[in-house]
Amino acid sequence: MNATSDYYSDPSFTIFRVPTWRAHFYKFLSVDIWGNLPGNIQRKISAWYSSFYNKPASKKIIKPYIRINYSDENYLDKFKPPYGKKDFESFQDFFIREFKSLPKNESPYVWPCEGLLCDADKVHALNLVQVKSDTRSISTVFGLQKGQIPREYTFTNVFLHNKNYHRIHSPINGTILRIQHVPGDLVVLRPWIYKENPSLPAFRNERYNIDIKDEDGRTWYISIIGGPAVGTIKLSKNICVGNNINRLQELSLFYLGSTCCMAAPIPPRHHTKNTFVEVGIPY
Repeated sequence: MNATSDYYSDPSFTIFRVPTWRAHFYKFLSVDIWGNLPGNIQRKISAWYSSFYNKPASKKIIKPYIRINYSDENYLDKFKPPYGKKDFESFQDFFIREFKSLPKNESPYVWPCEGLLCDADKVHALNLVQVKSDTRSISTVFGLQKGQIPREYTFTNVFLHNKNYHRIHSPINGTILRIQHVPGDLVVLRPWIYKENPSLPAFRNERYNIDIKDEDGRTWYISIIGGPAVGTIKLSKNICVGNNINRLQELSLFYLGSTCCMAAPIPPRHHTKNTFVEVGIPY
């Protein structure tokens, strides 16, 4: 699939067409207004907003949503409702849909999620970020101190649009070394309103960090990040420190809105910044 051309034909993702003045205005609303509300207020508003998507009436928007957002009219055929349900009983069920069968290929390294690769660079090449008068490095995203992630690792940030598949899978076979929950804000995730630093929300939003040691003894760092309207980030079954994990085994799911960051010992071989990635395709 030539995902890049398909991706940019979608008006939802006209990243470089957003005027700078408008991006700055949206950033001001997200960071300086919404971002300065107390965390408990952000969560209450998010819970209120997202509650509609759990109501049975919300299932009526699934078919129109698919017609508007997908060129493939049979898009939903490769998915099934969650939790063993026979039907999608709400829009939230559609949002956390499951694959009927996982993608198959022989690559030892795969993408853990679906969405826009909005940031990709060596750890040492990325700038520090100022968050609420606190200077933070890329390691902060993963709940670590500056220098704990090797300089030559590659940092990637995949933004999951509302229409994307919202489960995160393991990119490798390995062993879970660490799981960390980081409380934080729920500022807007859309990268085109943070033109100078599309990964800004990853430095400040609520997230789960999962470290996985691969079969060569290298650690892969994954950060699963929530945004506005996220009811919760739910870890999947058997995701515990010390457990072995298989490539493409599910790590977590989001209840609305998300971003997935990763610091890996190798760079992506088939994708560059501002291209589209999918779960299970070669990394």
